[in-house]
Amino acid sequence: MPLFQRKSNFDIDPFTDLLFNVLLTFTFLFLIALLLLNPPAKSGIIDPKAEFIVTVSWPDGSPDDIDVWATGPEGKKVWYKRAQDGLMHLDRDDRGLANDTQVVNGTEVVNPLNQEVLTIRGRPPGEFIVNIHYFKSETSEKVPVTIYLAEVNPVMKVLHYNTTLLSEEGDEATAVRFSITPSGQVTNINQLQKSIVKAISK
Repeated sequence: MPLFQRKSNFDIDPFTDLLFNVLLTFTFLFLIALLLLNPPAKSGIIDPKAEFIVTVSWPDGSPDDIDVWATGPEGKKVWYKRAQDGLMHLDRDDRGLANDTQVVNGTEVVNPLNQEVLTIRGRPPGEFIVNIHYFKSETSEKVPVTIYLAEVNPVMKVLHYNTTLLSEEGDEATAVRFSITPSGQVTNINQLQKSIVKAISK
């Protein structure tokens, strides 16, 4: 029998085999840790910062100024001079083209989107009324205003969608009214007209 025997290509040193298995285990654990540290983003999931969102929009690029007015169960009002009361928040007062221009890196950029957003960050029982007001007209034209009411929790659900035509400066219309029951359910969605602006003006 020869003193030195040549190994075949298929013979594996036990130490090399052990080293390979340890390396494989560490690689697997590293990938698991990486997945836990950076969970994949879930598309279509909204981080709920509100229970209800009311979006009011009118034609892009229009210089006309449409305002949102709202009252809650206690009758307190939210409008451009009082952007928050309790759980109601007027997130932005859009003034047509007046506040749609920004300077970015020395270049003037115009955002043509005309939109105001009202959020309700709870479910207090009672009635909510959302009105739209043709505050200032630059075109002397009728303005179609789209109202979108959505419930955010537990899932996004459109409760009301409608377009109302405001004819001239000073016009006011109730865009949507709805009630929340003590158990948190939405009922009685309607457009029964009630002025909010005139009540403030008195």
